[in-house]
Amino acid sequence: MTASTHDIEKAAGVLRAGGLVALPTETVYGLGANAEDPVAVARIFQTKGRPPSHPLIVHIADAEHLDDWVETVPAAARLLADHFWPGPLTLVLRRGRRVPLEATGGLETVAVRVPDHPVARALLTAFGGGITAPSANRFGSVSPTTADHVRAELGDAVDFVLDGGPCQVGVESTIVDVTNETPSILRPGGVTREDLEAVLGFPLAVPSTSRVRVPGQHPSHYAPRARVVLVEPEKVVTEAELAQELGHQVGVLLPPSFAGATVKAHALVALPGSMDAYARGLYGFLRELDERGCDLIVAALPVEEGLGLAIANRLLRAAGPRPPA
Repeated sequence: MTASTHDIEKAAGVLRAGGLVALPTETVYGLGANAEDPVAVARIFQTKGRPPSHPLIVHIADAEHLDDWVETVPAAARLLADHFWPGPLTLVLRRGRRVPLEATGGLETVAVRVPDHPVARALLTAFGGGITAPSANRFGSVSPTTADHVRAELGDAVDFVLDGGPCQVGVESTIVDVTNETPSILRPGGVTREDLEAVLGFPLAVPSTSRVRVPGQHPSHYAPRARVVLVEPEKVVTEAELAQELGHQVGVLLPPSFAGATVKAHALVALPGSMDAYARGLYGFLRELDERGCDLIVAALPVEEGLGLAIANRLLRAAGPRPPA
């Protein structure tokens, strides 16, 4: 925990005054505002360039405060909160009157979680309320996992940056819709589908679309400046070298199966064998290849089990069709 008590008190004061605070969580850094202040919440959308129809996540200090922010808490939601909070799990529930529609994108549902980071929880306790906090970056771009990433991308648009060190999970929270009788995963993330199913005792669907809007559903999201091309794992080297020959400055996310291979490309990141380490480093790897001047990144999808499901989701969004410049 690198932020001091003074830093945390200062950040809480900024939030009370309607300002924006970048705060660390175990997943990524968030751009925080007072969840009950519609004007402050609107500043988040303006600063990120985020469409106002895209809902935000309300972060709270403890699971015991959940009833203050939602209309009802179904048994499945209570069970998941008891097992996974604090942690990288977001629950979608019916909105309580305390949550302004500006924070939910106009929806009658709200996404809530308890972050598992000492700085974030200390700030929530000092502030004494909920904090809406999407990732602290421009809408659609690579999420920040260090305070320096936030400063480089948002600069003076953030009133105060709390430095809590590098994020330990590295991909956003898993979002679970618990407004229906059968919960479903709307965004894979830091809590795996397998762990959720073990607690609930039944399989969970991961629908490609849903009636409930949640963060991270835009076709192009988590995207570096370089274009991302996804190929079969065994074709990563061949495709990268072909693109390099065709004049691209190619960056490669090299699977562990190619460890030690010589690749004719502009820049190379050798991926770790552990899915935990891959998730923790993913956004940093994409940023590194941007910084090294790549205009195209060649990567393969991991097996979609455990954290591999969340990594694959992020890579698919990063490779998605981009809006016109």
